[in-house]
Parts: sequence; C-alpha cells; structure tokens
Amino acid sequence: MTDALFAPPAADTLVARDRSVLWHPCTQMHDHETLPMVPVVRGEGAWLVGADGKRYLDAVSSWWTNLFGHAEPRIGAALKDQLDRLEHVIFAGFTHEPAVELAEELVRITPKGLDRVFLADNGSAAIEVALKMSFHYWLNQGHGEKTRFIALTGSYHGETLGALSVSDVALYRKTYAPLLLTPELAPSPDTYEGEPGETPKDIAIRRLGEMRSLLERHAHETCAVIVEPLVQCAGGMRMYDASYLTGLRALCDEFQVHFIADEIAVGFGRTGTLFACEQAGISPDFMCLSKGLTGGFMALSAVVTTNDVYQAFYAEYAAGKAFLHSHSYTGNPLACRAATATMKIFRDDPVLERNRVLAAHMAKRIAPLVDHPHVADVRQTGMIAAIELVADKKTRAPFPAADRRGLRVYRHGLEHGALLRPLGNIVYFMPPYVITEREIDFMVETAMAGIEKAVR
Repeated sequence: MTDALFAPPAADTLVARDRSVLWHPCTQMHDHETLPMVPVVRGEGAWLVGADGKRYLDAVSSWWTNLFGHAEPRIGAALKDQLDRLEHVIFAGFTHEPAVELAEELVRITPKGLDRVFLADNGSAAIEVALKMSFHYWLNQGHGEKTRFIALTGSYHGETLGALSVSDVALYRKTYAPLLLTPELAPSPDTYEGEPGETPKDIAIRRLGEMRSLLERHAHETCAVIVEPLVQCAGGMRMYDASYLTGLRALCDEFQVHFIADEIAVGFGRTGTLFACEQAGISPDFMCLSKGLTGGFMALSAVVTTNDVYQAFYAEYAAGKAFLHSHSYTGNPLACRAATATMKIFRDDPVLERNRVLAAHMAKRIAPLVDHPHVADVRQTGMIAAIELVADKKTRAPFPAADRRGLRVYRHGLEHGALLRPLGNIVYFMPPYVITEREIDFMVETAMAGIEKAVR
C-alpha cells in the first residue's frame, strides 16, 4: 500500500482508542497515564516510524525478533506470494512445501544429530513441547519416575505455566507459585557473580561441580536440564563461558538426563555463531528456536531433536506412545514461508561476517562506560551487549528497584528517537543486523546520555 493510499491515523486518536480496549503485555497500564504509548505505522530497516512521523531506532529488535530490518523486502515478497497459494491447513495428516523445506533447512544448519523438527507457535510453546517430549520420552522408556527438571538460577524460558516452572524470575514465581512445578535450581555460571580473581572458565568449572552434586542427588528423578546457552537474556543479559556448555553436555550424558538448549533468543547469529551451542562444540537433545526464526515477521517456533527421541514415540497406535501436543496453527504455511525466506538470507548474505564487524564497533563504543562511577559491568557476546547500572560501583550495591532508573533511560531514548527498553537497571543493546556503524554510534550515545540522566 503506497503512502498516497494510506493515511495514518492521528497519533493521539490511536492512543486513546488503544487505551479504551487493549491490555498490553509486560506493562502496568497505569504507567500510560504519564508515559504515552508510541503508535507505530510502519518500519524501515532498523527504524520504526510513529504516527506523528517521528523515527525510533529499534535497538532491541522489537523484543529480539527482528534480524534483517522491518519490512525486509525478500521476506515480504515470500509472504505475499504465499498469501495467494495457501494461508493455512490442518497439520495433522496434511503437509505442505514451506513446512518441509523449513524442516530440511533446520536439520541442515543445526548441530549434528538434531534430525527431527516439531513446529509450534511461539517460544513458550516450544519450551512446553521440549519439556513434555523429554518427560514422555522417559515414560515411554519405562522411567516414569523421571518427572522433574533442573534449571539455572536467573533463568527465563517463557510465561506459559510449564515455561515459567523452569524459570527463576522472582516476581513471576512469587505471584504464580501455586500453579507451577518446582524445578531444582543449579547456580548460574554468570560471570558477573564470580569470585574476585576468577576467570570465566574458573566460574564455569566451579558451577559444573555444583551441577554434578545436584545430578548425583536428583538424576534418577530428572528428565532434563534446561539452559539458555551463553546468555541468560531476560534474567539480565547474564553471560558465561562456553566451556560450561561443554561440561554440561558431558554431565547430562553421564547421568542420563536430557539437555534442552533454549536458543529462542540467542539463536540465528545473536552470539556470533549461527547457534550459541556451536561455540561449545556440542549438540543438545532438544534445541528450542523462535524469535528470529521468521526474521520478526510471524509467530513461529520449532523444537529440533534427535532420531533417538523420535523413535521412542514411533510405534503401532495400540502401544499408546504418540506424542500429545497440538495447536491449531502448527505448521502455518505463511509463518513457515517467512522462515524459509529468512534462512535463505543467511545462505545468500555474509550475515555472520558482517555481524562480527558490527559487534567489534559496538564493543569499541561501549568500552568507555567501564570507568563510569555507576556502571558495575559492561559485557558483550556477539550482537548482545549490556551495561549494569548500580548505586555504588565499589560494592555493586544496586539502585532501589522503586527508583526505576531504567525507565528513565527508556524515556530519554523515546524523547531522542531510540527504542531502548532496559531490563530493570540493565541497559542493553540487541539491534537488527542491518544496523550501520553510524546508527550504532547514535544508539550508544543516546543510551549514554540516558544513563547520565538516570543516575543523576
């Protein structure tokens, strides 16, 4: 639709209509009495364009989903073509080329041994599938006593009940505790929490020892260990050494529990490699994918698993071993077509090579913050960077949560044309891969000015 045919609604009118009928996620709606919502009418590359014409650099890739920019023409063209062919079909007993092509490509690019693809709707659904599949695998193998999971402290895997059950976000667990399973929590190998003088590898070794102790006590009742490889994103962009994943794979093999890799946020090039697990040279038993899978165009997720897991369910109907999970929009052709177009961009363009150049430039620009009196840590893994704001640099004492210092950074960003959405008092960057070095300069400079205002 051309601009001549499309008259964007007035910003104030759209906001008023929104507030009369909508309830937004991860939001205290009362905040919008003093913090107006931003009505967006289109996207252009790394930028969002508001109804009033103001532009905002999307420094968080719209909740980490957008890889190649808003309105990416190749993905858009694939969707337009698919719209004229098939919009949706039941995925039980039926199939279609976009789903088959996507599954073939995921098997080709994911770590060795991941040979079966189960499609779902979103990241939380992928986690639900992996948890149920792991439990059901052990049940089919005659190990019904395996009913529990091990997760890391500070972990976040989604907000459906199963995904929340293996997450360690205090607010959620406090609120919904009566509804949740109770996992065993292993200490995170987060480098920020290391002892003085410890290297990231030292921390990994120490935390693997604690994981071993946990498995020695609980492996007999444990289905799987679930982790976010390299970066615990929603838990505060906590980062750790790849050697932890290598050691964890060995422990899971030794104690006969599954390894679930939640690469929903870190997959598809965010950490510098196509998948974070590659940096440890390991293959999980289940890899959960979403967010960037469709380049940010459509809701879709996938669980990629092994033929060993698949065979545990493959039997005559009367055996009662079939996997029990179905959503109406499983295998949606439009979403699958967007995903195959996204995968083609990875094949055709030097994405990872360019990301390394962009990541190096981002590292250079954020380096001065190391010496800031209210910054306790500056950390980066590939195209993910984070700045930890604290009240006292020496003691790392945090600002009181009620101060909402991160919100001050967010407000400053909006005022100056950047979408920065801190996690509490952690300012982070996870921009689309089409961002330029000049745009990175603008992004970091805007954040720095926001930080100064926030800690004043």
